[in-house]
Amino acid sequence: MRDDILIVNEEDIVKKQKNEHDTYAYSKREVTSRKDFNQCYVAVYEIPPQKANYPLHYHTANTEVFYIIQGKGMLVTADGEKEIKQGDFIVCPPTEKSAHKIINISESEILKYIDFDTTNSPDVIHYPDSGKVGIVVHDKSADFFRIKEKVDYYDGE
Repeated sequence: MRDDILIVNEEDIVKKQKNEHDTYAYSKREVTSRKDFNQCYVAVYEIPPQKANYPLHYHTANTEVFYIIQGKGMLVTADGEKEIKQGDFIVCPPTEKSAHKIINISESEILKYIDFDTTNSPDVIHYPDSGKVGIVVHDKSADFFRIKEKVDYYDGE
């Protein structure tokens, strides 16, 4: 873990691209790497037109805060859809009610935002649309499972 002040320009941070699915794509610049900062994660995201970065999900241990720098998008929530735009802050506490998905609704412009997250570990991430759950251990592992049935604590023991 770092113990000194970090000052870095966005342009000096290596941009990581992800485009593994037809409807999902993004690039991000990690301001605070997960290995160097164990309490706060900060990244600058860019979502291409007509794409989302992640499926609808919510965390059980971490708060996510987004600040829209440029563009416009759609925030899909458990309560419906809400348009988002430059200057908006979005705060998603770690509850089922705060399930969220960000979609760039523009035909031609990038949606750019800063993502500030707490990094409590482990975190359990739920994906309501697909019936999946992810178990993420900070900077170590991330495993995803389908939840089709609940079992008794002693089942299989």
